[in-house]
Amino acid sequence: MKVVDAKDKEYRFGDSGPKYLMKGPRLNFAIVRFNPGQDFTAHYHSIMEEDFYIVEGKIDIYVDDTKNTLSEGQFIHVAPKEVHYVANHYSEPVVMVSVLGPHQDVDKTEVPDYKIPE
Repeated sequence: MKVVDAKDKEYRFGDSGPKYLMKGPRLNFAIVRFNPGQDFTAHYHSIMEEDFYIVEGKIDIYVDDTKNTLSEGQFIHVAPKEVHYVANHYSEPVVMVSVLGPHQDVDKTEVPDYKIPE
């Protein structure tokens, strides 16, 4: 058993980014906050699957060449090797849950030349 209080953890970038409540041994669980205008580099995982559940706000999650605009209560599953890019193009912050599994210490390949589909 493991009990974690989110108040005891910090977002990676101070007031935004992922806040990992657990990393391994079987999966990673994070609360993620993106402020308006924030994004992260497109990437894919070779082994891990990634799920996002939107708690507050609205976000664009691009998977391969498809734009998915998600809002509160919606969920998206990203399979291994699917390139994904997340961007908050809206005027309010977004808060979402991210679950990655199976846990890998290193399983992220960035795609810096990713082109956002029109």
